[in-house]
Formats: sequence, structure tokens, C-alpha cells
Amino acid sequence: MPNDNIGSVSTEQQANNNKSVPWWHWHRRLYDWVIHFADTKHGPTALFVLSFAESSFFPVPPDVLLAPLTLGAPKKWFRFALACSIASVLGGILGYCIGMFLWEAISAWVFAHLGGIGLNEDNFVKFQAWYDRLDFWNVFLCGFTPLPYKVCTISAGIAGIFFPVFLIASTISRSARFFLVAGLMGWKGESIRPFIEKYFNWLSLAFGVLLVGGFLVLKWIH
Repeated sequence: MPNDNIGSVSTEQQANNNKSVPWWHWHRRLYDWVIHFADTKHGPTALFVLSFAESSFFPVPPDVLLAPLTLGAPKKWFRFALACSIASVLGGILGYCIGMFLWEAISAWVFAHLGGIGLNEDNFVKFQAWYDRLDFWNVFLCGFTPLPYKVCTISAGIAGIFFPVFLIASTISRSARFFLVAGLMGWKGESIRPFIEKYFNWLSLAFGVLLVGGFLVLKWIH
């Protein structure tokens, strides 16, 4: 895919943006690093790897790369959404296997070093309690909403929920989410990108509110 058709910011402009961002705004720096791949020939590969990694440990959702890729090549929105969905489900299977086979060996290290991205003991306790009643819907909500899907996949393996239920819920929810994002980007085109760039911090705040609200809703259901 030609890199001059992507429609994202240039590498030089991206570097200047990074210099102007305070070091403590790590979420913005990570966001900028991720979307810079949309300006390279490695964009589709980076999207697949990011989607896979985000399902078990990486903090940035693949939507932030899926969107600019689709903006730059709207006719390829279906291909991007499909690759993103497949990679995310495969990454979810990895997370499930980590929870089922490796968790006892690595849990202490994860809680000590990765709590900031949602992999903390309190979240795992909550998720495992929810699995006692709502296996399918827990996975579906995490796959489609801002709830941390990586916590969901690992805790599903720890709880030992029925794997076909986990796989079906993951496939439906992740596909619905990424096809919705890619479809909107392909439909609206470049007109929506300035809005995302201008209001990124507010969108991040809204994302955090949705995340907390999602936990509260699931707690209320439980």
C-alpha cells in the first residue's frame, strides 16, 4: 500500500508533535508512536501485531491505528477490519492460555509491573466472580466496550470457562467493534480525523469515564 495515500501526519510532523508532548502524557506519546505506522508501508502488519498484543498485554487499543489506515485507504476498510478481528481473537486465545497454564508462575510479576494497564489483582478478582454467572456476556462486553479485554482473556483462562463460549463471544464482539470502526472511517473519510486530533485528550477522558462506568455497571449486575 503506497504510503503517500495513508492520509496521516508525516514522520517529521509526528516527531515535532512528540517533542511538544510532556513526558508524563505517556498515553499520548504511545498513541503517536502507534499511529505513525499508518504513514509507512508496515501499517497493515503493525495493525495485525498490535491487535494481537493488545488482547493480552499491550495498553493501546488497535482502533487508533485501524482508523487512520482506513482513512487513507477507505476501499480497504473490510480487509483492515478482518485482519484486526482475526489478530485480536488469536491474541485473546493466547491470553486465555496464559491464564489457564502460566498464571500461577507469572501472576506476582504481572501485578507488580503491569497494574497500570489494568492487570491488577482487584480487576482479576472481579472478573473471576462475574464468570460464575455470565461467561458469554462478560467476554462479549469486554470485547466490544472499553473494558480491558486483556484482563478478560487472562481471567477467563484462570476461571477455566468453557473455551467454545469464550471463542464465540470474542469473535462476535471483536469483529463487531472493529468492523464498526473501520466502516465508519471508510464512510466518513478524512473529515473526521481533525476532530480526533483536536479533541484527543477529551476523548481519552471520555474513554476513561466509559471504562469506570463499565466496571460499575457490571458490578451492579453482579
